[in-house]
Amino acid sequence: MKESWATFGADLHLDLSAGRGLRAGLTEALREAARSGRLAPGTRLPSSRSFAADLGIARNTVAEAYAELVAEGWLTARQGSGTRVAQRARPRARPAAAARVRGPARPGTAYSLLAGSPDLGGFPRAAWLSAARRALTGAPNEAFGYGTDPRGRVELREALAGYLSRARGVHADPERIVLCAGFAHALMLLAGVLRARRVREVAVEGYSLDEHRELLTRAGLRTRPLPVDGAGACTAQVPDGAGAVLLTPAHQFPTGVALTPQRRAAAVDWARTTGGIVLEDDYDGEFRYDRQPVGALQGLDPERVVYLGTASKSLAPGLRMGWMVLPAGLVDEVVAVKGRIDWTSSALDQLTLAEFIRSGAYDRHVRGMRLRYRRRRDELVAAVAGRVEVSGIAAGLHAVLDLPEGTQPSVLRAAAWQDLTLETLSRYAHPEAALPPREALVVGYGTPSTSAWSPTLRALVAALP
Repeated sequence: MKESWATFGADLHLDLSAGRGLRAGLTEALREAARSGRLAPGTRLPSSRSFAADLGIARNTVAEAYAELVAEGWLTARQGSGTRVAQRARPRARPAAAARVRGPARPGTAYSLLAGSPDLGGFPRAAWLSAARRALTGAPNEAFGYGTDPRGRVELREALAGYLSRARGVHADPERIVLCAGFAHALMLLAGVLRARRVREVAVEGYSLDEHRELLTRAGLRTRPLPVDGAGACTAQVPDGAGAVLLTPAHQFPTGVALTPQRRAAAVDWARTTGGIVLEDDYDGEFRYDRQPVGALQGLDPERVVYLGTASKSLAPGLRMGWMVLPAGLVDEVVAVKGRIDWTSSALDQLTLAEFIRSGAYDRHVRGMRLRYRRRRDELVAAVAGRVEVSGIAAGLHAVLDLPEGTQPSVLRAAAWQDLTLETLSRYAHPEAALPPREALVVGYGTPSTSAWSPTLRALVAALP
């Protein structure tokens, strides 16, 4: 039947087809009216009582339809303001090749599930402030000077050596640790050293961050893709001519798989045989849920593997704090390059992080965040169960959602209407990689704040087929 609704001054015709049931028909009719713009954002809807009387249906039917649309984000309900059509940004075209904006969301979006960021609201402000006070009180006078060692403060290098050995199985000598302003800075320094060694090609994983590939390209190095499958990167297929290989062995980014022992051994064997260097990006090594921690690849051969870590996922990217554990033969070259460029992170921040680690606050913080992210992961898996396949969830801060064939474009359109920022797996593919077609989303469940997590998850579920 057709019902005409003019209660709030709009001649809105709602198709309440009997075959769908009154509540389902009303819900879909209102959803379509909001989607199409026939119900303008901000429009106040009638109360459930008056609307039910107008339509000649039960009040509970209207109340349930309103509640469902509020949960999906189409409507808002506030005490004293009534039920209104949600304010929504118009969806914008998002070219597949557009540059990725780092951070919690692209401008203009209400929700974000971009991978690569932790919950910034989880930063341990009080514990960090306490560590900063102790570090400042005990800091030697020379810490306030320009600094003389490009490797960074020895206090932090010593604290990291103990922590990395204990938590990640890294063979770490403080004299072979170089502090830097994050992973990109470390990779830039290493790229300069590789070029000076006449390396011209670096093998990278077929799925990987384009920012890292572009950084290597700008340094004059060609990137060559390695196939990636359920066992991680195919390290036995490093192209001839490559002088280094960049890997995420503990938790492949973005597919989420761990590099198998056979392929870890193959990577080290390649480096020993060819004289090449393995660059190990251990970007989220602290967060493991359903499996035993996977130790660092560097432990297999500290003289052929450069271990790279940061505080970006465990604490916050705004600290701009990272580190390299180098083979003995690379230390002088990296220090020389770094010394010519800058001195990086603040000495006081380095001293604070050293105190934070030594006091045990870092371990306590990581344990707390591991529980928070595990709960989110479990909620994500439960919410999408039966809708899509989920993988890469044994560790880290993101998951891969495999979509039914042919549904990816519609899911992205629906996400845009939900003001939700999502990225596809294909966005991370190397342009030269021969990878099988795969319609999938990379969902960063660590990114939303605690208060935003539930509505962000609802927006995701509403966008799925």
